[in-house]
Amino acid sequence: MILGLRTFIAHVRSDQLAAAKAWYTQFVGAPPYFDQPFYVGFNVAGFELGLHPEGEPGPGGTVAYWGTADIAAEVARAVSLGATVAQPVQDVGEGIKVATIADPFGNQIGLIQNPHFDVKAVK
Repeated sequence: MILGLRTFIAHVRSDQLAAAKAWYTQFVGAPPYFDQPFYVGFNVAGFELGLHPEGEPGPGGTVAYWGTADIAAEVARAVSLGATVAQPVQDVGEGIKVATIADPFGNQIGLIQNPHFDVKAVK
């Protein structure tokens, strides 16, 4: 049984790890709780955002969507930090809006504003 999003891993080249750590610290608004040369982990409201310095960054066919209360403001904030818009904000119905940004290292990050999401249901 799927229990819900637990971890999002962004691959970065090893020579980009320090820059990625600095960028994601600004993006999530907090420093990493785990910081090693082989992995950097951030706690984002109880979920894991990890930086892995192996593999190739970039779109891989799967995008994890991170919740936000104001998607337009969050896209603008991410762009001000150096992200680019991969897919602009779209209303997908029933008040739900999604967008996809690319971090400065080429990884795609989904953003979602979903008024129906019940945080109390997260386990």
